[in-house]
Amino acid sequence: MTIGLAGFGGIGKVHFSNYRHIKDCSVIAICDPSPEGQQAAAEVSASAEDSASAATAAGATSADSAEKPIQCYTSMTEMLEQANPDVVDVCSPSYLHHSLVMEALRNGKPVICEKPMALKSAEVREMYALAEQQGVQLLVGHVLQFFPASKILHEIVKDRRYGKPLDAVFLRLSACPRWAVGGWLLDKEKSGLLPFDLHIHDLDLMISLFGKPESYEIASGGRESAAYDEYYRILYRYPRLNVCCEAAWYNADIPFTASWRVYFEKAVLICEGEKLTAYSFDGPPEQFDIEEKIKIPTGINLPPTGVFYEELSFFLDRIRNGEKELYRKDEIIALIEILEDITK
Repeated sequence: MTIGLAGFGGIGKVHFSNYRHIKDCSVIAICDPSPEGQQAAAEVSASAEDSASAATAAGATSADSAEKPIQCYTSMTEMLEQANPDVVDVCSPSYLHHSLVMEALRNGKPVICEKPMALKSAEVREMYALAEQQGVQLLVGHVLQFFPASKILHEIVKDRRYGKPLDAVFLRLSACPRWAVGGWLLDKEKSGLLPFDLHIHDLDLMISLFGKPESYEIASGGRESAAYDEYYRILYRYPRLNVCCEAAWYNADIPFTASWRVYFEKAVLICEGEKLTAYSFDGPPEQFDIEEKIKIPTGINLPPTGVFYEELSFFLDRIRNGEKELYRKDEIIALIEILEDITK
């Protein structure tokens, strides 16, 4: 299965490095109009050519014995016409997702798209409608779903081993993202700002666990000089369940922090860093194994992890198997509708 990458910034490089570890797939093309993206793509292309030359000199004959040549383009149109990959993976800045995904879908290509799928719910509906019309998969990269702790939380909510969930808190804090090329993350029209970039992770997990909330209350603020709200505290309400989410882009060089706590009828489940612990009155604290079996360097502000490998492998399997149902369509639409309301 051949992959064409659209966008070769931080997350594009993460996807690229993970595809190199996935069996029976290869990135054959990269398109990125930015000088930085073109330079990075040219570097990996040259590296792949060197690898192929070395394998040939060593007498390799297997198609899998060396990396395949990688072609570099400045537009999706060029990449589709000339490289014709089996799958398109969109890793561009958020405001370009809709147009790039639509072009790939119009060409009959299954698409993997980084989050957020789009910045407007109307665009999300349009993208899904075209995918259904073309009979191809459209998959969105909400990678938090693939963390071991998230998978265990899903199991516990489903099997009710600790009873019903009654209360939850999700925390996600970061330094202001000054690293984005061209500063696009700090432009509301291009990124959706903090809710679409940071809070989206916890909100997506929450919706997948508990469904769409009945109502919510938003508190946000920050420095008067900031052009956007630097922190959000949002209380989501369900019948007999409250979920509080906090997210921030602080004007301070703090370490990235993510944790959550869920109170069930018979236990409290707490995830902090590399630890997932259940506390109850029925015995000693229960420690869960959330050690990742595969750890691949990211090259961005995340430690080595296997979650992107798990995510992309899962997506490619759905495409290979010809799955017709669009993965999590209703949940993704609900997610973008809420984020759109939060940022209006």
